[in-house]
Amino acid sequence: MALKIKDSCVNCYACVDVCPTNSIMKGPRHFIIHPKTCTECEGSFDDPQCASICPVEGAIVDRQGRPLNPPGSLTGIPPELVEIVAAEMRAR
Repeated sequence: MALKIKDSCVNCYACVDVCPTNSIMKGPRHFIIHPKTCTECEGSFDDPQCASICPVEGAIVDRQGRPLNPPGSLTGIPPELVEIVAAEMRAR
């Protein structure tokens, strides 16, 4: 059982201090979660603490590759509108 941090990680360090098993470490491009020590916070917390504090949608995924903070979950922007909103922001 282990979570994974994807390339969309912005290296903000938010997850490092909240991991109860110290399973998150700096990788070559972004943080990584050590698969042998990650417990997904079972027995310690109701939710994985790294995902609870992560500010990037889709950066942390479960074993099946499903994002714990899926698109729209943090911004409130429906996934089908994300690209439209991003284009509007770039145009400003």
